[in-house]
Amino acid sequence: MPMSSAYFVTGTDTEIGKTTIAAGLLHAARRAGLSTAAAKPVASGCEPSAAGLRNSDALALLGECTLPLQYAEVNPLAFAPAIAPHLAAREAGVTLSVEALRAPVQAVLAKRADFSLVEGAGGWRVPLAGAETLSDLAIALGLPVILVVGVRLGCINHAVLSAEAILRDGLPLAGWVANVVDPATSRLDDNLATLAERLPAPCLGRVPHLPAATPAAVAAHLDLSRLLPL
Repeated sequence: MPMSSAYFVTGTDTEIGKTTIAAGLLHAARRAGLSTAAAKPVASGCEPSAAGLRNSDALALLGECTLPLQYAEVNPLAFAPAIAPHLAAREAGVTLSVEALRAPVQAVLAKRADFSLVEGAGGWRVPLAGAETLSDLAIALGLPVILVVGVRLGCINHAVLSAEAILRDGLPLAGWVANVVDPATSRLDDNLATLAERLPAPCLGRVPHLPAATPAAVAAHLDLSRLLPL
């Protein structure tokens, strides 16, 4: 059995498939016989249900967890408006701080799944309360980072700047995933080659634009061996 490993998943922007990739990574770990757990500590754009507010991304992660986690463990802070989390929290009268998010995430990590992921919201510098950002949560947790690059026009600049910020913050960049969100991207192969040249971490996979991006379909394009000795 491999040692327990945990990673923080961030992206180059919002709506670039962080959850799609995270669920694919968890599925690949499950397929390899590993136990899995995940957390999405804060989510906006949640829908009401009989059990309370529910976020589709958090539910997707929960569906790939082998440990018996409750929804509130995976997503402790859920907000209805589909706006930036710090604005949604402010409207709800909630202080969105690193300290408020760290404890529930640590509780999930303490369960010691073989493979655990903590998914952020948006990109690396998404605001929390005051001067804090979600990157401060990753720093407080001390987790290596997986960067999801939404491949479209402008992604090279976003990816390189994100990688520089992660490394400047003192966290290792464990790897990156190219997720082709715009299949009409010009010179796609050249863009992917440039990303591989300029990002100081291994590429964990190149995920094409899939008609049905199920965790199983995404996992087929990912290489988990670069994260864990399977």
